[in-house]
Amino acid sequence: MLRVVETEYGTVKGIEAADPRITAFKGIPFAAPPVGKNRWRAPQPASKWEGVRECYRFAPISVQDTPGLGTDIYCREWHVDPDIEMSEDCLYLNVWTPAKKADEKLPVVVWFFGGALQWGYPSEMEFDGERVARRGIVVVSVNYRVAAMGFMTHPQIIQEQPDFPANFGNLDQQYGLQWVSRNIAAFGGDPSNVTIAGQSAGGGSVLSQIAYAGNKGLFSKAIVQSGIIRFINGISPLGHPDTLEEAAGKGEEFFKILGVSTLEEARELDAMYIRDKYAEYCGNDFSPAGMIKRFMTVKDDRFCFGDPYDAIVAGKCNNVPIMAGNTTDEFRFFETSDKYGDLSPLEWAIKKMAVDRKNNGIDLPLYYYRFDADIPGWDDPGTFHSVELWFFFETLAKCWRPFVGRHYDLARQMCNYWSNFVKTGDPNGNDADGTPMPVWSPYKKGSECDMIFGKRGAEVVNKTTEEGALKELLYG
Repeated sequence: MLRVVETEYGTVKGIEAADPRITAFKGIPFAAPPVGKNRWRAPQPASKWEGVRECYRFAPISVQDTPGLGTDIYCREWHVDPDIEMSEDCLYLNVWTPAKKADEKLPVVVWFFGGALQWGYPSEMEFDGERVARRGIVVVSVNYRVAAMGFMTHPQIIQEQPDFPANFGNLDQQYGLQWVSRNIAAFGGDPSNVTIAGQSAGGGSVLSQIAYAGNKGLFSKAIVQSGIIRFINGISPLGHPDTLEEAAGKGEEFFKILGVSTLEEARELDAMYIRDKYAEYCGNDFSPAGMIKRFMTVKDDRFCFGDPYDAIVAGKCNNVPIMAGNTTDEFRFFETSDKYGDLSPLEWAIKKMAVDRKNNGIDLPLYYYRFDADIPGWDDPGTFHSVELWFFFETLAKCWRPFVGRHYDLARQMCNYWSNFVKTGDPNGNDADGTPMPVWSPYKKGSECDMIFGKRGAEVVNKTTEEGALKELLYG
């Protein structure tokens, strides 16, 4: 097995996964620690090391609210360890590879976690890449800075580094992609066959990376889970990115909360002090209105040039095949209730993207899915936001919920479709027993294919041919 690999910065040694045919490399540095003068700065090259670096454990998570302290569904689901190591020194990535030697040229998927760009980490247990790797794929998960450390900007930051004045968490993601392009062949991967994937804010980050022209050649496919959202009037309920000036104004307010007046003073503060002051600045309002106060991706006209949805629809981006979808019950408070009935702004936005891309001459597939499985548990949670992660990564056995055979069958199918798309850009293929899975066609006018991952497994439904209101919205 491929247990020792030479990267551009030094030699790393991995460890056998639960399946010893898979090697896991955890905590590989891909950039310099973003501390001191590197705080609120674009990622910088890592230092080289001598000898063999043992990459057996995940690196610390980025600075954020302590996980596992609440009683919400996510603290029950996977944010379960309040003692998890946290550090500003967090720019590390992880690799799972089934390769026995370096020249196998296996397909690669690069995963960006979600969490509203405020929380989350690649070591969450649902993100274990082993089951995907068993399907002949090299899996990479990239950590990035979040919240105040990853997305704050300030007039002094803009003056100091006009080329990279904001969006440091997104730049971390891109830097990880660049590392993959230069290094993944040594892990048995094919740098010309890379898929980027993410869920929620990770899915939104995938959109941002698609829209950024500087990423040309770094990936050839994209998976966006619960990361595309629009009302029927085209407006995002979460709003458009702040301008650089608006974001800098927030930064000035935050410096007052920190009790500093200069960037140098702010860089000398303890990272956990900044974290706690950020929580004070934001309050405990996690509603859409409350989230507006938080630091997120901004329109800096360097990395982000506006709403990535618009760029992708117009084709002014890295045009690639896309798999996208949503769960039935997530973000129900955003649904439209008028002459069109209850309409998920996620389903609407994804299907509208597919139709408009085609109308704009972009002849690339977009595969739409909806996750509608029955989720067991005393809390009767429905298909809550993020629950499909257990299934696409086929990690149900790590969950506390009493899943039974049909859930495991569905997870196997979903992971198969996901992995097939990563390999070829087409999700279709055979199940583990050699029987063909239901054929999933791209969503387009005249062939409006919904893949439903539900109680009866994977089912294809040409649903919108019977929905006059949705057809009116999509086609006029």
